[in-house]
Amino acid sequence: MPPAMPAAQEEKDSTVQKQLPHRYDGVAKVTGKAKYAHEFEVPNPAYAVMVQSTIPSGSLKFIDQSAAAKAPGVLAVITPFNAPELPKPKPQPPARRHVTVFQEKDIWYNGQPIALVVAESLDQARYAATLLHITYNPPPAKLNFPGRLNEGRPPKQQGREPADSKRGDVPTNLSNSPTKIDVTYTTPVQNHNPMEPHATTAMWEGEKLTVHNSTQYIDGDRMTIARDLGIPMDNVQTVCPYTGGGFGSKGSTWSHVVLCAMAAKVVNRPVKLAVERGQMFGPVGTRPTTVQQIKLGAGPDGKLLAVQHDVIEHTSVMEDFLEPSAFQSRYLYDSKSNQTSHRLVETNLGVCTFQRAPGECTGTAAFESAMDELAFALKMDPLQLRLANYAEKDVEKDKPWTSKHLREAYQQASDRFGWSKRNATPGQTKEGNKLIGYGMATAIYGANRSASQATVRILPNGRAFVGAATQDLGTGTYTIMAQTAANALSLDPTLIDVKLGDSTLPKAPVSGGSQTAASVCPAIPDAALQALLKLSELAVNDPQSPLHGLTSADIDTKNGRLISKKDSSKSETYAAVLTRNGNQTVEGQGSAEPAQSHEAFTSQSWGAVFAEVAVDIDTHMPEVRRIVATYDIGTLMNTKTGINQLQGGIVWAVSTALHEESHIDPSTGRTANESLAEYHVPVNADIGTLDVTCLNIPDTKFNPLGARGIGEIGITGASAAVANAIFNATGKRIRDFPITPDKIMQAKSVTQSVA
Repeated sequence: MPPAMPAAQEEKDSTVQKQLPHRYDGVAKVTGKAKYAHEFEVPNPAYAVMVQSTIPSGSLKFIDQSAAAKAPGVLAVITPFNAPELPKPKPQPPARRHVTVFQEKDIWYNGQPIALVVAESLDQARYAATLLHITYNPPPAKLNFPGRLNEGRPPKQQGREPADSKRGDVPTNLSNSPTKIDVTYTTPVQNHNPMEPHATTAMWEGEKLTVHNSTQYIDGDRMTIARDLGIPMDNVQTVCPYTGGGFGSKGSTWSHVVLCAMAAKVVNRPVKLAVERGQMFGPVGTRPTTVQQIKLGAGPDGKLLAVQHDVIEHTSVMEDFLEPSAFQSRYLYDSKSNQTSHRLVETNLGVCTFQRAPGECTGTAAFESAMDELAFALKMDPLQLRLANYAEKDVEKDKPWTSKHLREAYQQASDRFGWSKRNATPGQTKEGNKLIGYGMATAIYGANRSASQATVRILPNGRAFVGAATQDLGTGTYTIMAQTAANALSLDPTLIDVKLGDSTLPKAPVSGGSQTAASVCPAIPDAALQALLKLSELAVNDPQSPLHGLTSADIDTKNGRLISKKDSSKSETYAAVLTRNGNQTVEGQGSAEPAQSHEAFTSQSWGAVFAEVAVDIDTHMPEVRRIVATYDIGTLMNTKTGINQLQGGIVWAVSTALHEESHIDPSTGRTANESLAEYHVPVNADIGTLDVTCLNIPDTKFNPLGARGIGEIGITGASAAVANAIFNATGKRIRDFPITPDKIMQAKSVTQSVA
């Protein structure tokens, strides 16, 4: 009969009790000990620079590399005309992105990597890159997305959810609705700009390849590199102990990763390749632009009779990518009928990809703004409209939620914000030379979870080790892994050593879809239990142990000690057991995956977001004074790292609302603002007070720890809350994001304001 789980372990399944008072990795980061992909020391490194195309469509005619090859320090110039031939791609996981690794001469977008210069130093490589003479065959490009909306087509392949949906008779219910709106919102192309741009260091030792890459998916990189290079997966090790921000762009393996490994093989020495800031606009994915038409119909009581959300967005001619902006509109509120669609327009731009809360970010920006428009048309409080249509279940799939406490979130956040003081008539609240407005919206993001594994070791020095091939993007994965292991082992969290970011560790999923905490952490208690059982067996079989003769089922754990359940005076430390038994280490391997019953439920995280803005009457400059938000995300694993993630998402939502857009040159397809000087993102002065709390109610139907991911929900809803506050301040509804002073200046007010 197997020994029972220690009682201390049983008490910890529903929530994490012990929290580290600071980030596990905080000291390493502030002291510079944390090593990022480009910083790893390798013997005699060479440096590579990517050269990009300057046309959006066509093919390479010729690359004259003679001058570059003769430049000082140049070791190699690799192009599609001389690159090593790689195996033809095979349709196997992880999902293959169409990236360019010099196996074809076609040009798909302006900014596509078309050559790699490798030299002794970075400066030498940069200079030599300017000496390449490139000629093209340039046929017409597919650009002008706004003028080609009629070319929209369904995605070539359906994802986990169909691109279109229909429930009930939307046209009839819209026609019969006493109050209805029909509005179109647009969002622009956005580009990732993490503090650490993409970077790779590749080193071959015989047939073995080690790649240090800034990534969100250690195992995905390993599989993709092995597949693309045609080498056994066992010959590839990928390493990334720290990622300086990813936000989706580092969830895929892009051209530069494979090219860096290729270059290291060609020059027969380690190569470092850092993607420059300007090269972040295209070769590593973008968020697509969207045009979203939303039709809402409601009765006099505000009950939704019809919801229709139709999305047209651009995709690359290289591959389809769907930003599912209408998905949340299918189940966010209860409605009598519902219809959504997504259409794609092919363009000669870089491949689109995941960007923080793909779909929900742009979708809630539009849909929650439209809900505010409906509330205004109904002369109804926007919060009351949402409560009137509160979805008690997933009406789209007719399933219960694993947990939902959005009503409590609305109540808490609205009380803290002072929503009851809002003047419902726009443009009537003035302070000095500023118009003041209040706005609110609902935040939502899916709760995701994948199979994961972990290793736990109990060490003879009184410490413990936990490891998994996951990633820490700055979100706090180190910290919550330490806490989870500490609770499972009945140890202080400061006694836990954590290792991640290495493909030799047990497998873990991509750090995307806000799933790392929900996937990796449940595997840790399983591994800890196996280690504790081995430790208990050592003790009960050791004649020198005070626990000798008991069974593992008779033993509890507390504060790093094995304790007899029947006689608490009989106990000893983990270290004492291991020291007496040859200073050995006991190890447990654990795994966790979604329960078989998960298909019977729908899991979502929720939030209520309230914003106050001030708009200058003369300059029309909007200012976010404060945002108050309460989130229902299950167990809050760590207060400091969790609230920090939510605040970061809100900051990005402010960026979506007021600042962020890529300007695409309509004739060349090049991003015209390829720098942080011109690609505007918020700075501290742009962000007012952020008052963020979590309900911290465990969702144990979703996973044993009760925790849902929080990396992305912060960006959802908040953009609309800011937009709705601007409307309340000015009476001007801006439907083209971002909302800039010129758009506010040119818009017409729906009411006579105090201005």
